[in-house]
Formats: sequence, C-alpha cells, structure tokens
Amino acid sequence: MKKIDILCNDFIAAQRDFIDKLNTVSFTADFYESIIGITDLGGLLHVASNLIRDEIADVSVTFFLRQSANGGFELHMFESEKPIGLEKYRLENCFTAELVEQICKSNKLCNLDDMFAMGLQGNLVGLNKISAVTVPLGELGQSLGFVLIYRSSQNKLATLQLSRVSAIRAGLARAIQACQVLSHAAD
Repeated sequence: MKKIDILCNDFIAAQRDFIDKLNTVSFTADFYESIIGITDLGGLLHVASNLIRDEIADVSVTFFLRQSANGGFELHMFESEKPIGLEKYRLENCFTAELVEQICKSNKLCNLDDMFAMGLQGNLVGLNKISAVTVPLGELGQSLGFVLIYRSSQNKLATLQLSRVSAIRAGLARAIQACQVLSHAAD
C-alpha cells in the first residue's frame, strides 16, 4: 500500500511539473505573439512590461538597458497597478552605473542579496519590505541589460513566476536589439 501511495504521489508531482511547463510554453508563445512586429523600443518595453505584470500580479517592472556609446544605461520604468509601499523611496534610485554593469556581467537572475553583494546601497528598512529580482537580457554572453521586477515582500516573488519570465528573455533581448538597430538606422 505504501508503494502505491509513493507511486501516486510521484505521478501527481510529474503531472504538476508537466502542467507548469505547458503554462510556461503558453506564456512564452503569447508573449512572442504580442511583441511580434513592434519596431519602437518604447512600445516594445511597454507591451513587455504589461505582459510581465499580467503574469506576476502587483509588480513594478523596470528595464535597465546598457548604452554602448558612453558606458551608462537607459532606464525604462513602468508603474504597477498598486503601490508597493516604499513611499517616495524607489528601488531604481539605488542603482549606479557600476551596479548595473556588475549585474549585466553576472548574466543571471539576481535577488536582493546578490545585488547587495555587487554594491547595492540603500535604506535597509525600505529594502526589507520588498521582494526583488533582476532578469538578464542577453544571449551568447552579450548582455543588453536586465529587467528589475519587484513587489512587496508580503507577496514574495515565486520561483515558478520568475522561470516563466526567464523563458522569454532571449527573444525579448533580440527584439530590443532589433528596435535599437532600427532606431539607429533611422537617425
């Protein structure tokens, strides 16, 4: 009887994993379908932000994109539907060019602890109240930047949600790169 219970539990866990993978594929396909044909960088990032916020409720989404010309970065912020309780204090204000560069070089998902290890400085009381992660934008070792996603720590960001957003990062990076090329060609 115990063996049957173990087998049933294993079967249920395998089905749950399969459904999670199907949901990730569905999100990825819907995401790519929504951004196809967008040639304006601002429009692309706005649509991407909305799609990420549809997938992960009550988050703030900010894009940090590297500027190759001067070694700095561009900041593209999109407000969430609900405030996360940081009052006038914004996490984005804590990011320096050096920190952005460190996160880009890491080319991995970074949580707040990782960001502090890389030089993030800010009000620890305020930062204690949020759950945050950066999702790299790049492929083949070339980083275009990253997406900062954060919300109240009362509703911590889940691994499954972040894996879904990670699934679209390579395609989003290619779309951003295409928009940037088109923008430079038009100048």
